[in-house]
Amino acid sequence: MGGVAHHVVVDGSGPVCVLAAGLGMSWFDWDPVVPLLAPYRTVVRFDRPGHGLSQPSAAPSTAAGEADRIAAVLDAVPGAARDASPARTADGRDLAPVTVVGHSIAGFHAEAFARFHPARTAALVLVDSSVEERPRASRTGPALARALGAALCAAGVPAALGPAGRGLTVRLSSHRRPDPSPPAEVRRVYRTSRVLRGTLDENARYGAVAAELLALREGAPLPPGLPVTVLAAPDGSARWERRQRALARRLGARYEAAEPSGHLVMLDRPDAIARAVLDVGR
Repeated sequence: MGGVAHHVVVDGSGPVCVLAAGLGMSWFDWDPVVPLLAPYRTVVRFDRPGHGLSQPSAAPSTAAGEADRIAAVLDAVPGAARDASPARTADGRDLAPVTVVGHSIAGFHAEAFARFHPARTAALVLVDSSVEERPRASRTGPALARALGAALCAAGVPAALGPAGRGLTVRLSSHRRPDPSPPAEVRRVYRTSRVLRGTLDENARYGAVAAELLALREGAPLPPGLPVTVLAAPDGSARWERRQRALARRLGARYEAAEPSGHLVMLDRPDAIARAVLDVGR
């Protein structure tokens, strides 16, 4: 995809569901959710550039680019091809609409996919999605993010502290103790300079992607009647709950609270995510 090797994992069978993880996260963060979906869905997980096991990319992250990335991942998955659909790949394969699940910053990407590729979208599930009513440019611009990443990597920070930093993130963002992810995979991913750089680069583009999505909402409506679920994790924050409910109203979505749960809903309440996906067909 764009000359960048992407790590993609496919499980299960049935209608396709694609899972997009948040900033700095990896394919294995969805491990608790997959067994609940795989008996009923073809579950597609992928790592964005500089995340998980995917190669880095020099191209900046954009809402349009991330929407097209999801489409390209689906194009490469044989299970995403079905008959009798209005959407087709470049080689003429018919494509069935898919359920797109986006967590945190990937909520921006999932919504952008639904707006740029409406014929390919069966349902949209936003899992404690990022919300920006008035996006501002990130304090750490792309150039500064690259310089910071280079300095930290030259100092050996990823190899020394990467897995520990990942563990701290899980402790602060979920109710799981300790990190339930495979230790060998955590070391394999988070000891690399590639993941630190990829996370910093994507974070530096956060405000720009949020602003792009707000503009997109004005000119590219969601498909009429599209089932949309906002699955939030208020975790005691009335302000965050208000913002998530406002997002649901703006998108005409069903609002559901995953409680108890921290921001990493896939670790705390995988059952809530699975239910949100499977309820689409009922």
